[in-house]
Amino acid sequence: QVQLVESGGGLVQAGGSLRLSCAVSGRTGSRYAMGWFRQAPGKEREFVAAISWSGGSTYYADSVKGRFTISRDNAKNMVYLQMNSLKPGDTAVYYCSLRRSAFATTAGYEYDYWGQGTQVTVST
Repeated sequence: QVQLVESGGGLVQAGGSLRLSCAVSGRTGSRYAMGWFRQAPGKEREFVAAISWSGGSTYYADSVKGRFTISRDNAKNMVYLQMNSLKPGDTAVYYCSLRRSAFATTAGYEYDYWGQGTQVTVST
C-alpha cells in the first residue's frame, strides 16, 4: 500500500503564500510521478500541477502558472507545492496524488493513489 499525507494548508489573505507538503510512504515502486489536484465546494476536481520522477518535467494548470511551483525531494520522499500570490479563487481542498510511472500527466484518472487532502482558504 501507498500512503500520501498532505500538510501545510490553512487560511491566508489574498496575495499571500503557502507551501504544501506531501509525504510519501509505502510500496511506491521504483519510480513514480506526482501531482497536485484541488476541489472547491460545488466544483469538480481539477488539475493543478504535476512533476515527473526526475523532476525534469513539470506541468501546470493555466490558472496557476507563474504563481505555483511544484518540486520534489526523492531522498526524503516528499513533494511540495509552493503557492504565491494566492487568490480567493484558489480556495479548495488540495490533494496530493501518485502515479506508478516515471512520467507525469494532467489527468486525474491516471493517478493511482490519493491523499486525504488539505484545506486552503484564501480570504479577501
